[in-house]
Amino acid sequence: MKIKGKHIVISGATSGIGLELTRQLYSDNTVIVIGRSTQKLEALAEELKGISTFCADLANLDQLETAASKIVAEFPTIDMLINNAAVQNTPKFTDQDFDYSSIRDEVTINFTAPCCLIHQLLPALLTSNKASIININSGLGLVPKTTSAIYCATKGALNIFSQSLNYQLEDTNIDVQQVFLELVETPMSQGRGSAKISAKSAAQKIIEGIALGITEHNIGKVKLLRLLLRIAPSIARKIMKKY
Repeated sequence: MKIKGKHIVISGATSGIGLELTRQLYSDNTVIVIGRSTQKLEALAEELKGISTFCADLANLDQLETAASKIVAEFPTIDMLINNAAVQNTPKFTDQDFDYSSIRDEVTINFTAPCCLIHQLLPALLTSNKASIININSGLGLVPKTTSAIYCATKGALNIFSQSLNYQLEDTNIDVQQVFLELVETPMSQGRGSAKISAKSAAQKIIEGIALGITEHNIGKVKLLRLLLRIAPSIARKIMKKY
């Protein structure tokens, strides 16, 4: 089923997976994007004529709330919210270059901001005939690795939050979906890992899962990870520890 004629909000839409999602959904839908770089938003608006852009740093909840209020005022009905924006800091707590000040921003961007955005946009989502909230997650939300402890924790929190929110909204017009991604070639993963899938391919698979209404969409190697967690959880943990 093609996604067409929808009002879609995407966070983190100026690079990586968010940018590819925006490009692929743009021609058949009204796409509303949130990003922190005015320059990148202007470039995106130039590339995709008619797209609606809103500037907000997701680490700043005041800015995010302001942007969300403006979105609801301009678009009283929203059919889809894709929480895509995320950051990942790789130093371990024991590393000399670990930045204590990064903890709050990483938690806010990866977890608090999606919760905030869902709450702020809920009135507009409730006016849709059928709405979806899509939270972009990771295999690291199922099993952590040694580095990026904060990132792993936020993705684990997003996983549990999404499940609970789905229970809360089961008698409404809104469904909650999660996408669990394997390693994707994006600016965030630069210099880390190998055999990555492209952001374009990831976006295509995400859109296919949204169209099918898959509640928990496991992409690529995450399917194998899910299997290992069922039949050999200790092996899954050992593999992911060095991921």
